[in-house]
Amino acid sequence: MLNLVLFEPEIPNNTGSLIRLSANMGANLHLIKPFGFEITDKRLRRAGLDYQELAKVTEYDNFAAYLAEAKPNRVFAVSSKVETNYAQMRYQSGDSFLFGPETRGLPPEILAQYPGITLPMQAHSRSLNLSNCVAIVAYEAWRQIEFIGAK
Repeated sequence: MLNLVLFEPEIPNNTGSLIRLSANMGANLHLIKPFGFEITDKRLRRAGLDYQELAKVTEYDNFAAYLAEAKPNRVFAVSSKVETNYAQMRYQSGDSFLFGPETRGLPPEILAQYPGITLPMQAHSRSLNLSNCVAIVAYEAWRQIEFIGAK
C-alpha cells in the first residue's frame, strides 16, 4: 500500500484529517516527532473522529528512526520548492510521500535526498493546506495503483 509521512506536523486538525484519510484509503500514516501538538489533542481526535482505531499510524522520535524502522523503498519529497509536477510521475504500491511541517516545509538537507514533486499553483501562491496536499497526491498515487483494496 501507500505510505503518507508527516515530518514534524504542527497543526492537529491536519493530522486528524489525515488519520481519517489514511484509514479510508488503507494507507499507512507515519508521524515524525516533534509534533506541534499533543497526540491526545481534542482537535486531533475531532478531525480524525473514530477513524484512529481503523488507521495504521506509527510515530517516530526523529527522521533517522523513521528511516531505520520503516525502511521505505521509494520516497517522494513533496514541496513547493521543486519543479516536477506530481501528476507526471508513475507511482507504485509501497511508495512513500514525505510532507514537511505546515509553516516551513521540509528542511533542505532532507529535500535534497529524495526526488521532489510539487502541486501546480498560481504564480502568486505560496502553498496549499497540508491535508489537502496529501489528499491530492495520495489519491493520484492510489488511482495509479488501481485503487488497491477499494470496494
